[in-house]
Amino acid sequence: MDYKDTLNLPKTDFPMKANLTKMEDVLLEKWKTGNMYGRLREKNKNRPKYILHDGPPYANGNIHIGHAVNKILKDIIIKSKSMKGFNTPYVPGWDCHGLPIEHQVDKSLGSKKRGMSRIEIRRLCREYAAKYVDIQREEFKRLGVFGDWDSPYLTMTNDYEAAIIREFGKFVERGGVYKKKKPVLWCTSCETALAEAEVEYADETSPSVYVKFPVKQGQSRAALDDRIPSLKGKNLSVIIWTTTPWTLPANLGVCLHPEYTYSAIETGDGVYILAKDLISAFLPKIGKEDVTIVSEFKGSVLEGITLSHPFIDRDSIVVMGDYVTLDQGTGCVHTAPGHGEEDYETGLRYGLEIYSPVNSRGQFNDDVPFFAGMHVFAANKEIIKKMEELGVLVKEEPILHSYPHCWRCKKPVIFRATEQWFISMEKNSLRERALEAIEAVTWIPSWGKDRIKGMIAVRPDWCISRQRTWGVPIIGFSCKKCGHILMDHKVVNHVAGLVEQAGTDIWFSEEAEGLLPKEISCPECKGTEWQKEMDILDVWFDSGTSHVAVLEAREGLSWPADLYLEGSDQHRGWFHSSLLEALGTGREAPYRAVLTHGFVVDGSGRKMSKSAGNVIAPQEVINQHGAEILRLWVAAEDYREDIRISKPIITQLTEAYRRIRNTCRFLLGNLSDFDPELHVVPYEELPEIDRWALLRLQRLINRIDRGYRDFEFHMIFHSLNNFCLVDMSSLYLDILKDRLYTFHKDSKARRAAQSTMYQILKAMVKLMAPVLSFTAEETWGYIRKVSGEEDSVHLEQFPEVVQEYFNDSLEEKWDRLIRIRGEVAKALEIARKDRLIGHSLEAHVDIFSANDLFTFLKNEEKEFASFFIVSSVSVSENTPPSDAFQGKEVEGLFVSVSRAKGDKCERCWNYSDSVGTDSVYTGVCKRCSDVLRTNVKYKGE
Repeated sequence: MDYKDTLNLPKTDFPMKANLTKMEDVLLEKWKTGNMYGRLREKNKNRPKYILHDGPPYANGNIHIGHAVNKILKDIIIKSKSMKGFNTPYVPGWDCHGLPIEHQVDKSLGSKKRGMSRIEIRRLCREYAAKYVDIQREEFKRLGVFGDWDSPYLTMTNDYEAAIIREFGKFVERGGVYKKKKPVLWCTSCETALAEAEVEYADETSPSVYVKFPVKQGQSRAALDDRIPSLKGKNLSVIIWTTTPWTLPANLGVCLHPEYTYSAIETGDGVYILAKDLISAFLPKIGKEDVTIVSEFKGSVLEGITLSHPFIDRDSIVVMGDYVTLDQGTGCVHTAPGHGEEDYETGLRYGLEIYSPVNSRGQFNDDVPFFAGMHVFAANKEIIKKMEELGVLVKEEPILHSYPHCWRCKKPVIFRATEQWFISMEKNSLRERALEAIEAVTWIPSWGKDRIKGMIAVRPDWCISRQRTWGVPIIGFSCKKCGHILMDHKVVNHVAGLVEQAGTDIWFSEEAEGLLPKEISCPECKGTEWQKEMDILDVWFDSGTSHVAVLEAREGLSWPADLYLEGSDQHRGWFHSSLLEALGTGREAPYRAVLTHGFVVDGSGRKMSKSAGNVIAPQEVINQHGAEILRLWVAAEDYREDIRISKPIITQLTEAYRRIRNTCRFLLGNLSDFDPELHVVPYEELPEIDRWALLRLQRLINRIDRGYRDFEFHMIFHSLNNFCLVDMSSLYLDILKDRLYTFHKDSKARRAAQSTMYQILKAMVKLMAPVLSFTAEETWGYIRKVSGEEDSVHLEQFPEVVQEYFNDSLEEKWDRLIRIRGEVAKALEIARKDRLIGHSLEAHVDIFSANDLFTFLKNEEKEFASFFIVSSVSVSENTPPSDAFQGKEVEGLFVSVSRAKGDKCERCWNYSDSVGTDSVYTGVCKRCSDVLRTNVKYKGE
């Protein structure tokens, strides 16, 4: 007969090959039609809340791999908190205003934009944003992310725009908003001011120049000669160094450090003044090895001295500043108050004009001699040429340095003084309060705290105005008669009410008088004709307001958020603006904790770019491998650093996924005839190896619970992978096969194994559900449920640790047995290589030991054949043969392998002298013939 038919072989419809792309589509449809998110909300509605507030991505293109990392991390946290017993609503959102979207619309319009009204352009921007909200929504849902996708928050809806305006009104009411001419980061291509968060730094080669600023004859020179008599009659020049020659037309001063020592050196081309500590680096620039030092003095001695501008008929004043360094250059800093933050502050102190002769397109104004109409970057070489002609250029050389670029058009930006709206960092102690609030927040990783503190500590006032069309207007009016600016919180709130009804388009379609409360007049001149402010708000103010527009406004949410989670660039972006917005309007920090992830790079650690050909799109991974592999990749990588992805990495993770899936499949297959309501064997009646397996399961539950709690998701992946690979596949399940397949199907030993596997499978599937959401759901559908269990794993709770299953002596004993098993495996491998045996069941193993080890081994001798997966084992105190394998991990252990005696059982494949002794079942051993002869448990149990 064919004894294979008598075995309890695994049976399951759970496919070995996942075919993830197809399976995921099926489950996505199931979750959609079954209202999975709604069921989760209903089930958890009375539980404690855990609010992860979604930072809004821009609705301006398909999602990229960084988006996938962000949304999957959030989904893992939301699902894990839900399965831990929290009410975890998740409202996704989109940033719909601002330059990223308007820039794309501008590109599509080209020259047609010139003849279009603001309202027409805004309509196109709104349509563009809405289009990509829909596209990205479907792409995020394809990742298996649960959320309120039917009702996301959009920064362009009327209610959200009204909330932005009301929050702006609170800043106005508290006196934190002002308008002033100050230098700000400016994109000459996009023609708008930029926030620091809208700037990327990249290496740029610029011309660096050393330039003479001659000391001017007259009253100040006479004063200098009185202070330093040794300089009297000398041809003096202060030497500056700059990497932005184009800013020289705006020069009004030269800044020295008051406490540094400066030297006047004789060069043969007059006397040069520069910092003493930088002379040695400067001399090679002018082709000299040594010079005569005429005099030395503190920088403060030169304060107020008048210099001549090198190529414009204008004075330049020597000023003092503590920000001057000795890192490079000359210690004498060219100062243009209209083109730099420190220059601006110095200009204010010394009463210098905030002069910026550059228009919005980056071209010099008509009043700039020699260079009127030129773009500033193109003018660099012409300015250098002019200085060379006039004999004031000391040295020119290229320098490679990190330079700010516009995040949208990728072109270099400039500092340019313009009239802009600002939020003061000092009013209402905003900076001080922000630094205090940061201390009360949990930052993950911890270095995030120092990063954002450093940024807040030195950041200038918040420039909130943008010279664009697509956004929320700054609600302000100016009197046409006297120019008085009307910015009143009551007026702002009045406009907010209009916006709530009609949207912000009303600001651009209505005249000023139609937007103001009735019978309002100028408090200065009583005029009644007004001009609207046409700048829009910084888009970071939009998203920074989300804690109000979403957390406070949405039913079911709460303020503050338990967690904000975004990329590390958001320390100067959304984390930053949200904190300032909340504190600036009288609240506390809008988040209790902030988690930061790194950027995605290729397998070699290089930044991804189309030109480098190393971009991997999430859609590409999903189409080839499934979203599940993408989710596993996100969990497997340490997100706190830059996150590497490549085809070899994905292939490796596919193998890890296959191991986890096959473990689930093996467990399911061997539970096909197991009914948990009929066949469960109590824990105290389980064999030791089953109790050990449950102990290992408790360790896994503990580790994974800690991983979810501490956001250590790579710990979850590695723990699950190792449990499947080492504890299960290589050990427990391998040993279990004989008991599962060959024992009587209703034997207590087999049902004990199934009882254990059932617990393991259910716990594993629940534990992996937040990461492997599709596979966990698929597997859960094949598990036989008991009363009260949900039809979706995502509606379940995480398994709790069973303290009864912990047993230190059992764990210590089995740790020892596993080390012994490892030594026996090495001996078997040697015998296999020597062709003494093929399969391990062809082996008989003799173990030699003495003293306590012998006693320990002898007590376990009867279990060793199944434990080592050999046909027979004997334990002896005899002297081992000379060729016995000596264990290195277990001292005093010797192993000898020989061919097993007897014949091979056709049913269980063990070798035994009892094979053939049964008159009916002639090809099997006695153990198997007993199973075949009875429908009750065989005698050997």
